[in-house]
Amino acid sequence: MIMRKISVKPFRPVYPSPAALITSVASDGKANIITLGEVYNLSVSKPVIVGISIAKARYSHKLISESLEYVVNLPTTRILEKVDRCGTMSGRDVDKFAELGLTPIPASKVKPPLIAECPINLECEVIKIEEIGDHDMFVGEVIVEHVDEELLDERGRLQVEKLDGLCYVLSEYWSLGQKLGYHGFSRHIK
Repeated sequence: MIMRKISVKPFRPVYPSPAALITSVASDGKANIITLGEVYNLSVSKPVIVGISIAKARYSHKLISESLEYVVNLPTTRILEKVDRCGTMSGRDVDKFAELGLTPIPASKVKPPLIAECPINLECEVIKIEEIGDHDMFVGEVIVEHVDEELLDERGRLQVEKLDGLCYVLSEYWSLGQKLGYHGFSRHIK
């Protein structure tokens, strides 16, 4: 039976997306964190490009516009409360690393730090800023990707089942579910 479709007002119509902690740095060296659900793979190889969208009024928007660098830190369910709390305060007013008890680690190529508690960290250099609706998209080339060693198998591939990652759907946090297949699996079904 085909379900009847109805028109609804669009609100974050593409989902789920990762819940991510984006680090940036001010000209005085003070690091900041913003919680985002607007994180996108734009190109997956040669070069690897990740986009993030931030409202112009946000403090992180100012910092990334000035430094042209950011780090995408992908958290796990273990720090869900910190991920959410991060999105309820401004780095203009508070040192989010200190307030949330998160650990900054120096990045290898960019000034914004990695977050130790996040198992995946993507160091990005901004190659383009695109005004899109009420946000600006910062298009960043991933120049270094860091992954916690225990998440990799013997071939260096990410073991997603060990990731315990977070998704953001309609203003709610969700965990990743089970693996259902792999790219091209349907060609082997008779």
